[in-house]
Amino acid sequence: MQDKRQPKPLLGYEKIEKYAPEKLAALQQHYEAILKLIGEDPQREGLIETPKRVAKAIQFLTQGYDHDPIEILLSAKFKEDYREMVIVKDIEIFSLCEHHMIPFIGKAHVGYIPNGYITGLSKIARVVEAYARRLQVQERLTSQIKEAIQDALNPLGVAVVIEARHLCMSMRGVQKQSSVTTTSDFTGAFQRMETRAEFISLIQNRMHL
Repeated sequence: MQDKRQPKPLLGYEKIEKYAPEKLAALQQHYEAILKLIGEDPQREGLIETPKRVAKAIQFLTQGYDHDPIEILLSAKFKEDYREMVIVKDIEIFSLCEHHMIPFIGKAHVGYIPNGYITGLSKIARVVEAYARRLQVQERLTSQIKEAIQDALNPLGVAVVIEARHLCMSMRGVQKQSSVTTTSDFTGAFQRMETRAEFISLIQNRMHL
């Protein structure tokens, strides 16, 4: 993927576009055809640049295919004799439902109990991002995050809970505006009721930092 950095404006906003130039033209042609098929005119003023913009956007939104979550975790794997919960909660998720390619958005809460090794805290969020930036279903996303941490660190247990709002339910279909879907997956020590309950209690706790 090519990282295109635009000149930094005076207001301090820096636009970063990540896309593969060799795919841009083909994607642009497909989106132009889609505009025609839905009855639009790709040559009218407001749509002239739309196929190119969407071609860039879809590559950014699915950039997770270019990232290896296991490698992300291993890049910051350290020996540490710590055997209590490590929790990173409220990790924002922006993903695309693979059934309609409509967004679902929410938060992931990830915990693990080290077994001789820890990883950088930011790497947990990066693993979530790597899997979320693909065509997904929430159930698989939850399990993939769990499996990557289990495989890379071999901890005593992993816990993942995701809460998300699916726009395919809000914008089409049953059109239920306020529904939230929760998924969870646990391994090892988190399969014990008391450990799982402690994890749930900690992610629900809203501390004021």
